[in-house]
Amino acid sequence: MISAQVMILLPSLVTAWYLWERSADQYASYAGFTIRREEAPTPTDFLGNLGKLSSGSSSDSDVLFEFIHSQDMILTVDALHDVRSMFNRYHARDPVFALSPDATREELRDYWRRMVQVSYTSGSGLIEVRVNAFDPQDAQTIGQEIFDQSLKRINDLTAIARADSIRFARTELDAAERQLQAARQALTAYRSQNQVITPDADIRVQMGLINTLQQQLGEELIKLDLLREQAKDSDPRAVQASLRIAAIRSRIAEERGKLGGGTDAEGEDYASIVTEFERLTVDREFAEKKYTTALSNFDTAQAEARRQTRYLAAFERPTLPESAEYPRRWLILGLTVLFLSIGWSIMALVYYSLRDRR
Repeated sequence: MISAQVMILLPSLVTAWYLWERSADQYASYAGFTIRREEAPTPTDFLGNLGKLSSGSSSDSDVLFEFIHSQDMILTVDALHDVRSMFNRYHARDPVFALSPDATREELRDYWRRMVQVSYTSGSGLIEVRVNAFDPQDAQTIGQEIFDQSLKRINDLTAIARADSIRFARTELDAAERQLQAARQALTAYRSQNQVITPDADIRVQMGLINTLQQQLGEELIKLDLLREQAKDSDPRAVQASLRIAAIRSRIAEERGKLGGGTDAEGEDYASIVTEFERLTVDREFAEKKYTTALSNFDTAQAEARRQTRYLAAFERPTLPESAEYPRRWLILGLTVLFLSIGWSIMALVYYSLRDRR
């Protein structure tokens, strides 16, 4: 009986005295928010809405959940509102529940995680935050700063995503522009080198020349036939006609050779000129289409960048508590008595068991 009084009653009385006489009241401020994402409309959405809202991805919520408990968040709030002073103001009176004035960063982080409780529902993406402090206004101030810093972090993530999207689209556009310039310069240089605008025009001129020569050849053949009926082959007129016919045929063969694989006056055959010109033209057209696509993608990326694709939606702003909820004195006292009773019972059983064995 005396052991029960020593092991249960006395510690319970000390605990009750400390809870009701020494421990400082703690006020809890509650806040709740979620990450929302604005989805871009697809080209087939012209009969529907211009866009739709959806909950943020679980990765965004996971990042925010860890950020609230991070050292970065703690140091930022501490720098803005002196959290250490808020948490250690009652340390002389309540050293158990208050923060030590000379606490290290690691101790402050552990204490922050005791005073700032975060619950996260992965299915709905809802994040609920409870902030305990020794003053109602302090609890609301810390909760509001957590919300503001969370909003800033989501905006930073959005800005990073925007910058990455625009940077990638800009890189593609620059590459397409350089390719287009190179293709145009190559085509211009080839035109200047061969003194040709389009091979088709030169071929039409060449075919016109061959047709003219064919007509002249026909006329000269008719004249030669008429001369042979009236004079001998040794007649000077017939000889001259034969020479003209041979010259026209030679010219026709030469001009046809240019079209069919022969060379022009500059030593380039038309077949090679046409082939190379077509290749350069195809390269330019491909570069133009690629540039048009890259320019469209860049415009789309800029349009997306002007919209906020992620934002923090609060379904409960940080509240201003009116009454203290913590520490839960009756719960702490009850648990203290329970565990002391269990400990005393175990020790008593061990004691009587050893005594009976003797």
